[in-house]
Amino acid sequence: MRIKLASTIVISMFSALTIQATTKLEKVKVNGQCNMCENRIEKAAKTLDGVVSAQWDKSNKSLTVNYDDKKTTMQKIQTSITMAGHDTEMFSASESGYNKLPECCKYKRDPNRKRNTHGTGESIYNKIEKSGSCCDNK
Repeated sequence: MRIKLASTIVISMFSALTIQATTKLEKVKVNGQCNMCENRIEKAAKTLDGVVSAQWDKSNKSLTVNYDDKKTTMQKIQTSITMAGHDTEMFSASESGYNKLPECCKYKRDPNRKRNTHGTGESIYNKIEKSGSCCDNK
């Protein structure tokens, strides 16, 4: 009886560790300016199935994202963010996407940035209701 109980506990613990092992925690540079950018960037990442959490740090312009690598990839996460108008390490937002940002959200773009190569499709983010007026926290 004890051996069966111990075996069940070990198998349960191994299963739990295996499930947790599929999540990755990564940081990526994402351009932005203010609190509205923070909300937009985090929402764009969180719209993807498999993203557990996303936290953008305004001071160092980096997004920390925890995601299930069996459900999504960093490429898909960064694509969703660029579709919301923000340049990332991997992709640049389209000119039209960047130009749709409120004035306080427009950051200085690197003239040597990687150009938009991921198409002009619509992100799930674009279907989310936008937040209020532009913030003044730059």
